[in-house]
Amino acid sequence: MLEHGGNLQEAARLYDRPVAHWLDLSTGINPRYYPVPVVADQAWHRLPETLPALSRAAQEFYGAPAMLAVAGTQAAIQALPRLRSLNYGASRVVVAAPSYAEHAHQWRQHAHQVQECCYDQLGAAVATADVMVLCNPNNPTGETIAAQTLLDWAAQLAGRGGWLIVDEAFGDTASELSVASSTAQPGLIVLRSVGKFFGLAGLRLGFVAAQTSLLIQLQNMLGPWTISGPAQQIAHAALEDRAWQIDTRLYLQMAGTRLHRLLQEHGFSSSGTHLFQWCSDAALQGKTEQLWQHLAGQGIWVRLFRDAARGLRFGLPPDEAGWQKLTAALTTASTTGIDTWTKK
Repeated sequence: MLEHGGNLQEAARLYDRPVAHWLDLSTGINPRYYPVPVVADQAWHRLPETLPALSRAAQEFYGAPAMLAVAGTQAAIQALPRLRSLNYGASRVVVAAPSYAEHAHQWRQHAHQVQECCYDQLGAAVATADVMVLCNPNNPTGETIAAQTLLDWAAQLAGRGGWLIVDEAFGDTASELSVASSTAQPGLIVLRSVGKFFGLAGLRLGFVAAQTSLLIQLQNMLGPWTISGPAQQIAHAALEDRAWQIDTRLYLQMAGTRLHRLLQEHGFSSSGTHLFQWCSDAALQGKTEQLWQHLAGQGIWVRLFRDAARGLRFGLPPDEAGWQKLTAALTTASTTGIDTWTKK
């Protein structure tokens, strides 16, 4: 399996520090997660039939004409390459890079011809692709593409039976970028997640927006009872809680701005979303791994990217104590000099 953030057991093993003693900033998950309501007893007892109310709530929240609930967007990321193979055979797939690594990995797993392409070259790559996959906003860099541009690309691809897959997992605080409302048109597929904005990654619940015919095929491939009853009840409550959503968007806007400014104040330029900030290797003067080790030595776990997307991704601290811990560690790094980061 590929490496992902949130791997605190690995951090505990590497640094011999108990999990409870870490400040985990390695994901882009909202640390102020939705307060889970009491789940009805029948949710544990009955087989989890799909709640129609859940789909309706998702369609209203995301603005999509039709949606399928899946066991986290990862389930769709794994299934769509297989579905494409069954319908069209091997395809030429352009995957935006750097990006969430599972996209390219899963398309390669099903023998598709995969080309990874940086964001500023995607427009030119549409002409030679059968399928294009991208994150908007991007994980980990925060790069974005205007909605109208995506709709134009989707139309070009659909004209020859192609797909545009847009992973909007971090799109809940950037609604102006979303193309979910246009997914009734052929070939446009949008992925949404309750794990990031709602902070409920443990539910393993996401949604796919697309033409109804494609959603039916995907549902048949995934099989019955893929979403637990408790997960459906909790997600339904979260998707309908407008007051919590409004308050959370304001909180994330303020926290994201604070994180960006904190990094900038210590000499680390960054980009990103309201849920995370990205510092490239260039912004870290080529000392990405040294800063990562320095922070880990202080009990702060951030996401290290070693390959083409070399750099560090910082999530949001959960409380003021976490902010102060991060501030102290960055202060030490910025005042002692890069060459001494790992000597503490």
